[in-house]
Amino acid sequence: MNHCDPAELRESYGRSPLRLADLAAHPMEQFHIWFSQVHGSGLAEPNAMILSTVEPSGAPRGRTVLMKGYDSSGLRFFTNYRSRKGRALDVEPRVSVVFPWHQMARQVMIMGGVERLDDEENDRYFRSRPRGSQIGAWVSEQQSSPVRGRAELDERYERLSRAWPEDVEVPRPAYWGGYRVHPVEMEFWRGSPDRMHDRFRYVLVGGEPADGTWEVERLSP
Repeated sequence: MNHCDPAELRESYGRSPLRLADLAAHPMEQFHIWFSQVHGSGLAEPNAMILSTVEPSGAPRGRTVLMKGYDSSGLRFFTNYRSRKGRALDVEPRVSVVFPWHQMARQVMIMGGVERLDDEENDRYFRSRPRGSQIGAWVSEQQSSPVRGRAELDERYERLSRAWPEDVEVPRPAYWGGYRVHPVEMEFWRGSPDRMHDRFRYVLVGGEPADGTWEVERLSP
């Protein structure tokens, strides 16, 4: 079998050094700066993030989800509360998040707790979604559960599309909504030549994420 040897893959990062003086005092402000730059670069889906949760068994599990908002208190994403990640968060409401912006030799890693968003915010975002996605939320009522085949899912979609024609508003399922991630630690990574990468970690040492006290330190690459 002919294949590419991953051990032979190399990438030389030719970036200028990142210094402490270059960083914002608040990690979500620094996140805003980087996210704006990545979005402006044309990178596809810069809001895609790897979300890791802890299973009830204690095992970690990661998957890619889309961030749908952020502010000084943290970031937001939406999902099915009955999904595997939803059930995991019911037991252990803490997550790890990674934004892997490889094309720009940057990563942001976040650790923190989560809380569910209220009905008002969930309804507002659900109404902003494309109609097909709204119906899809109903199709995936038992998200992460086995199905017999694609035909079963397509039949559900067609049946629900007939139940809610174009002139009827699709209601938000009670089991569908969002979470807010409240960071307590954020790391900003930027690739540099010869694996001399720049890494800075913000740690919340007092108060709440939005207006608390953050300390920042450089980490060894």
